[in-house]
Amino acid sequence: MISILILTKNEAVNLGDCLDSVAFSDDVVILDSESTDETVQIAKSYGATVLTRPFDNYAAQRNFGLAHNFKHDWVLMLDADERVPKDFVEEIRAVTEHEDNPVTLYRMRRKDMFMGRWLKRSSGYPTWFGRLFRKGEVRVEREINEEYYTDGEIGLLRGHLIHYPFNKGIEYWLDRHNRYSSMEALKLSEERAESISWKDFLSKDPMLKRKAFKALAYRLPFRPLLAFCFLYIFKLGFLDGKAGFHFSFLRSTYEYMILLKMKELNSKS
Repeated sequence: MISILILTKNEAVNLGDCLDSVAFSDDVVILDSESTDETVQIAKSYGATVLTRPFDNYAAQRNFGLAHNFKHDWVLMLDADERVPKDFVEEIRAVTEHEDNPVTLYRMRRKDMFMGRWLKRSSGYPTWFGRLFRKGEVRVEREINEEYYTDGEIGLLRGHLIHYPFNKGIEYWLDRHNRYSSMEALKLSEERAESISWKDFLSKDPMLKRKAFKALAYRLPFRPLLAFCFLYIFKLGFLDGKAGFHFSFLRSTYEYMILLKMKELNSKS
């Protein structure tokens, strides 16, 4: 069996469908960041255990949740706007039931949904996320766009989570990415003092490779325009139709917010 950890804050719109998708587990834990809507009531109605912690940053929140005394040896961590398809459940069961498995961290991909379709190209797919862990074997670092580390082996899963980032509306997405951009600008301003790890561009670890490309990208001029061209043209985002154009534009706007906030921070230092 597998334990489930779901992070929430005002997720009444999403939580029921998320919990329905993990009905296979008898140990579901909600780590809530002081919701003011019906999130906690919904969680309790499903029989989930509810923990509460004020939010400070994503790494601290996830590490707090992972320190919980889960019922089972494996923990699948989700956000409330994610769903676990039935065919993916079977793959997760298979790897976690494998005896003498040296893997302690599994990474997986997501299918980001927008305007009724999967953003197969304009979302930057595939991006790998650490979400399935052996209990007590993983630590989370970096306050935003977190990084997952383990002393054991790392595996990759074939299946996908289904992600609905716009279920709470465009306004919420913009508000959230306004907060994200402030956190990211601060973190990137600190990281720019570090040298780029050129060897990681050839790494077989997708997290290290992505980290190296990101470090380089944020040193390039015209970053927001490049982000739009990368997603919409190079990644063939135009094949995602109108949704691909709008999402590519939103992502470039997010990058522009980060750029401006970094400039603001540098002007104050």
